[in-house]
Amino acid sequence: MQQQSADRIDLAGLVADLNGLLRLKTTVIGMKLFARAADMEAIPKIRRPNAIHTTDQIVSMAARLGWTVGITADDLVGAQCRAVIGLAPQDEKWLAGENYVGVWHGTAEDARKRQEALDVVPFGQYQALAVSPLASGRLDPPDICLVYATPGQMIILINGLQYTGYKKFEWGVVGETACADSWGRALKSGEPSLSLPCYAERRYGGVPDEEMLMALKPSHLAKAIEGMKALAKNGLRYPIPPYGIQSDVRAGMGVSYAKK
Repeated sequence: MQQQSADRIDLAGLVADLNGLLRLKTTVIGMKLFARAADMEAIPKIRRPNAIHTTDQIVSMAARLGWTVGITADDLVGAQCRAVIGLAPQDEKWLAGENYVGVWHGTAEDARKRQEALDVVPFGQYQALAVSPLASGRLDPPDICLVYATPGQMIILINGLQYTGYKKFEWGVVGETACADSWGRALKSGEPSLSLPCYAERRYGGVPDEEMLMALKPSHLAKAIEGMKALAKNGLRYPIPPYGIQSDVRAGMGVSYAKK
């Protein structure tokens, strides 16, 4: 990990290390909330939408197209997208989830339970949000980083996070509105947050079938990279080579644990 100081991470260096370790195909991006829309609009080369979108689409403009994009609540399609990132109130109408009855849930009770289960940013603190390729440094620092990866890449990333200061990660699946499992949870809690991108993220955000999403602070990403570098020195790296389901496992295990 390259650092200019203890508090300032070399974001471009971080991305270079991450791509070297995991061979990612999707651009690693940053996400940042702004208390004032004017501060978002002051970001260099910021693009503002000229149509109505989901947050999934805005995120993918950065991750798939390499754009730096800023939004306010007026740019998003409805209360669901806005509320997850704290740009709309999580009020009684929102909690009722009436739009989802007979669509994603069989009863009003089920729809309400799902709404209540979502991790969201509290309303009233922010007016705007921006996303940008992490390496560009335009959101320096971003609140969180978003890493799209296959399950094989993702487990190595998680192993990197757990190399030192081990903790068991326990993540949930809310179903639809899975952005609450990733950027909603990470923005709210500051903790690394893994998700299975939902129908809307794949339909509107273009997330491929094989990708999962990890949202985490830059400091956590730096920690994961240091851990993955240590794992790589131990011969535990991506891609994970299949050993063979009928081979004598002792030879393979002997390579990893020869000194134990």
